[in-house]
Amino acid sequence: MSENGPGSAKKSTSQRRSATRAVTMADVARAAGVSTQTVSRALRDPRSVGPDTLDRIETAVRETHYVQNFAASHLASNRSMTVAAIIPTISASIFADTIQGLTDVLLPEGYQVFLGHTDYTPAREEALVRSLAGRRPDGFFIIGTRHTQEATEILKRTGMPVVESWSWTSRPVDLLVGFSNHAAIMSVVDHLVAGGYRRLTFAGMVRPGDHRAKDRLKGFIDAHARHFPGQATRVVTAASGAMEMERGVELLHRVRETHPETDAIVFASDVLAAGAVLKCGALGIRVPDDLAITGFGDYDIAAHLTPALTTVAIASRRIGMEAARLLLQRMHGQAVEAKMVDVGFELLVRGST
Repeated sequence: MSENGPGSAKKSTSQRRSATRAVTMADVARAAGVSTQTVSRALRDPRSVGPDTLDRIETAVRETHYVQNFAASHLASNRSMTVAAIIPTISASIFADTIQGLTDVLLPEGYQVFLGHTDYTPAREEALVRSLAGRRPDGFFIIGTRHTQEATEILKRTGMPVVESWSWTSRPVDLLVGFSNHAAIMSVVDHLVAGGYRRLTFAGMVRPGDHRAKDRLKGFIDAHARHFPGQATRVVTAASGAMEMERGVELLHRVRETHPETDAIVFASDVLAAGAVLKCGALGIRVPDDLAITGFGDYDIAAHLTPALTTVAIASRRIGMEAARLLLQRMHGQAVEAKMVDVGFELLVRGST
């Protein structure tokens, strides 16, 4: 028979159909030598089958190139096995640590994380909440505790567990894992005053939607008023632009121009403070003898500056891990005893003060 005969054509067509049709769970089951129900159970909860069986199923999944139809399984179980996470920016490593902590706990439980960022814009956060809620995640994780009224209503109406973080409020939408930015900056001011500094200036990026920066500014104003009643408060801020070290250099110059008497600058972020410390070295300004500088966040660079930066350390990864545990409890139908978890903060006193 010719290679191009009818039999060859029929075989070729069959091969093409086999190669192009979607691989099913039944195909995986046949390749692994188990039932379809066992494959389904293993994919849903790997701990529900023995290690040898799980290994055969995972090998079959790889060899058959099986892709699970999550849409169908979600409809059947009414669970998406996803969590929506909303953060201010994806460029800050400190928020990345929080998301790492979140995924460290969620991924082993079979949950994937959808990530969106607001760029500190309330309207953008509202749009993200609406869009992600439409995808029916099993829970929400949000950095921040202040939202538009509509965003808050959407979050409440979904019935999904919601964890807010990185701030503190007495009235969270649902669950809360955070700390007081206000109290943290007050502790910085207390430390500086105890060290003999008397002419303090606050410097930072205070964008319209960055309520954490606003809380830090208010903490500075309140602490300053407590220590120096009746004295004018020195504040230098920027309302726009990227959070980068060059911005800290700009703020340093503005402080020296508008408040040359300043003997200590309280920066709202380590990024800004780091830029200022490096510039002081270039200008011959001795830190802390001529000018003390503090930061916020305990970024990696803080301990490696010369001098090392006095700053506020936040348990950023722990925030994500605690939030994930609360979400898991609620998503599994368990009662949550402590709905508000205060992770606190730590003042790290180093050579810059």
